[in-house]
Formats: sequence, C-alpha cells, structure tokens
Amino acid sequence: MSANTVRRAKAGTTEAAWVRYTLLTVALVFLLLFLVLPLAAVFTEALRKGAGAYLEALQEPDAWSAIKLTLLTAVIAVPLNLVFGIAASWAIAKFDFWGKSFLTTLVDLPFSVSPVVAGLVYVLLFGASGWFGPWLQAHDMKIVFAVPGIVLATVFVTFPFVARELIPLMQAQGNDEEQAAIVLGATGWQTFWHVTLPNIKWGLLYGVILTNARAMGEFGAVSVVSGHIRGQTNTLPLHVEILYNEYQSVAAFAVASLLAILALVTLVIKSVAEWRIERELRSIAEMPPEAPRTDIPAAQLAAAH
Repeated sequence: MSANTVRRAKAGTTEAAWVRYTLLTVALVFLLLFLVLPLAAVFTEALRKGAGAYLEALQEPDAWSAIKLTLLTAVIAVPLNLVFGIAASWAIAKFDFWGKSFLTTLVDLPFSVSPVVAGLVYVLLFGASGWFGPWLQAHDMKIVFAVPGIVLATVFVTFPFVARELIPLMQAQGNDEEQAAIVLGATGWQTFWHVTLPNIKWGLLYGVILTNARAMGEFGAVSVVSGHIRGQTNTLPLHVEILYNEYQSVAAFAVASLLAILALVTLVIKSVAEWRIERELRSIAEMPPEAPRTDIPAAQLAAAH
C-alpha cells in the first residue's frame, strides 16, 4: 500500500484530494444559491425602504392579527403533538402488541399525503356541505374557515415529527433501564419520569422544534381551511401571499423575514439537539453488551423507588 493511500485512509477517506475539493465546492455552491442568497434577498428586500417601513409592515393590524393567530395555532398544536408523539413512540419502541405496524404506518401518513389533500378532507368532513356540516350549522358551530379548522389542519400535518424523532432513539436505548427501575419497585409513571424522559430529552427537544417550525410555516392545508379572511383566519404564510399578490413587496418580505428568522433559530437549535442525540447514540453503540449503563446516574433509579 502506497504512502498516499495510507495518508488518505488516516484522513477518513481514500478519495483523491481533487475529488474531495470538488464535492465540497459543489455543496458550498448549492448552499449559496439555494439557501444563503434567498435568505439574503428576503432581508434585503424587507429593509429596502428602511427600518421604518419594515416596522410599519409588522405593526399593521392585519399583520399583527396573523402573528397572533400563528402563535395561537402553534401553542395548541405543539403540546398536542408532544403528548401524542411521546405516547406513540413509547408504545412502538417499548412494547409488542397487535396493530403495532399499523400504528407506525399511521404515524407516517402525513408524510405521504399532500397538505392540500389533508385540508380538503377537513372541508369534506366539516364544511357546509360536508358530512357533519348540517349538524354543526344546527348547533352554531364553525370549524372550517375558522380557527378550529386551522388548528386541526396544523395538528394533522405536524403530528409525525416528535414520534419519528423518538422512536429510533428509544429503540436504540432498549428496555434495560426501565426494567431495572420496575424491579426496584418504581411505578410506570415514576419509571417514565425518572428514567425514560431524561434519556430522550434531546430527541424530544428536536422533535418539538421541528413541529413548531412546521406549525408556524404551514401553508397548503391551512390555505384550504382558512378562507383567507384578513384579520381573522390568515396566518403568517397566508398573509405573506396576500401582500405579495397585492404588489406590497416590502411588507410581504418584512413579514416573511419573521419566518426566515424562525427557520434560522430552528436550524441552530436543531443542530445542537442533533449533535447531542448522535453523541448519546454513539456512546450506546460503543458500550460493551455486558457492561452496565453508566451514562444515567444511579440516583435516577433510586429516585424512582
């Protein structure tokens, strides 16, 4: 084996230097064209007429209403998906039961269904001519073209994120610690709170951040069920579309910059959480099978007793 091959192997690759640099250049150019430049264009256009016009666009009543509705939708959808994600992932990763594969398929359903189709389903169910429409009208209840429909559509398109982050993490960790806690006399709730939850905290944070970002940025499903009523049922993405269609480009990009800032914050938190998850999974994989787990303090098991 030549010295160059040995040196490249120690560096983690056997590819020639020009191949590595070419791939790196292509990746950087791609990121520049499809990520950095669009983000720069958003903020440049938003501030084109100065900070005064930027703040004025954000303080406009319809924009403020869209911000509040977006936050309200996220505040409702994220906790609901948090509870569902933890319950579904715990059941799938820790237990064997009839219908387990079907539940796993249901978790992935929003990934395979277009958000627009999901919105149309809610219109079919709760619209004026839908299955439950006459009953809802008779009881003076409104779901479609109102806030409840927006929340339902958002919950549907975001519920896989927490579960899909926790399932592989829980499966990699196994059941040894939970079984040890139960042997020590802990109840199911104590085992979850003192053993399972500390082990999945970074994966849980990762899933919550992705859920929140998708909830605030969802367009397709929300667009179908919202009715586009300004000041009432417009979320931030819908408000951006209306402003852009009305040729108010500065205001549209000003509001869009809020979503861009959310994306950047999500990216930073996602990177930190992803790094912690990879480190925990790597420590589990490198641990000998016969060795006891040492990454979780024994005090957690004692506290569960």
